Amino acid sequence: MEMQVTIKTKLKISNSEIALSFSKTMEQYRQACNYVSEYIFNHDFDMKQSRLNKELYTKLRNLFSLKSQMAQSVIRTVIARYKTVKTQMARKPYKYQDQNTGEWYREVRDLTWLHKPISFNRPQVDLQRNRDWSYLSSGQLSINTLDGRVKVDPICHGFNQYFDGTWKFGLAKLLKSSGKWYLHISATKEVTDFDKQTVKHVVGLDRGLRFLATSYDEQGKTVFFDGQAIMRKRAKYQKLRATLQAKGTKSAKRRLKKLSGRENRWISDVNHCLSKTLVQKYSANTLFVLENLNGVSFERTDLPKALRNQNKSWAFYQLEQFLTYKAHLNNSEVVEVSAKYTSQRCPKCGVIKKDNRNHEKHEYHCDNCDYRSNDDRIGAMNIQLLGTQYISGQEQPKFELTTNA
Repeated sequence: MEMQVTIKTKLKISNSEIALSFSKTMEQYRQACNYVSEYIFNHDFDMKQSRLNKELYTKLRNLFSLKSQMAQSVIRTVIARYKTVKTQMARKPYKYQDQNTGEWYREVRDLTWLHKPISFNRPQVDLQRNRDWSYLSSGQLSINTLDGRVKVDPICHGFNQYFDGTWKFGLAKLLKSSGKWYLHISATKEVTDFDKQTVKHVVGLDRGLRFLATSYDEQGKTVFFDGQAIMRKRAKYQKLRATLQAKGTKSAKRRLKKLSGRENRWISDVNHCLSKTLVQKYSANTLFVLENLNGVSFERTDLPKALRNQNKSWAFYQLEQFLTYKAHLNNSEVVEVSAKYTSQRCPKCGVIKKDNRNHEKHEYHCDNCDYRSNDDRIGAMNIQLLGTQYISGQEQPKFELTTNA
């Protein structure tokens, strides 16, 4: 199985000339992308690489002074963006109601629904491995610009681990954020396919806000990962954001932008640390079982009304992504199961009853067999059981509503 990650490294720029070359290259690349985007829009969304190369390659080199590989990359970048938008539009059809009959209709959208060409507003440049960027034996990165190649030092903890010969590198994206330069490198690695027969641990993970994660394994051991401090910090971010929004000044808006980036980086760090802890705790050949949270909202009635909307959820999808790729590197796997009734089912007698869960006390008390436990633990126990059923051969295990054991 091939897994893909994006290595994000900060670049140490030794002088202003390098920064100027980067800015010049990125701006020319951006303008070239808009040029190609307009051509595709005006030519019935023709995205055939060979035809676009034949028509636009020479023009891109002459108009924007791009080097050979960069001209090719511009076309690929624009095609990829249009294909992404096409997929997004197909997934979200246009819904409308007939005013006469009252019936609702769905109409699948395609690129012809676009009113104008896709715009590339943020300067960036895609770099091909070896042709546009390379890793030198000195530990530096060599990056191609319109003014020639420059050498920069990567600043990334654990960066060298990806150059042990097991990783293959592809496209790199040069960009600037908050006055700092970054290179995002795509890397792939062949890992052993997960084998159900070699599973040592089946771990159910219940995700929430009071506890970001509650784990329950096949030995009956439960671990709670507290989320109270995290929610309090997020509430502080929300309070500061509300204050700045109320001011509405230019300086407040600049501060808001910085605040948003800081909060997102903090959330990513929390998810990285949590996923790393889970993978290290349960070692290799572990099946992590998560509930599918699509459409699930986490209401917090114990918070002030002004802060409830901000605390209805967490970046759980990002957490799942981090856990998945870390698990794959450790010969483990992550599967999703239906979240239906996992918080309402008694793990001892099997009775499903919504009223058995007390949200205020965070307790589940079964009125059939008198079993009681923490409600997040109950969810983790049921999710772990579904994971055991998955290992036994059920592809999509789930609980069905029943009132009997």
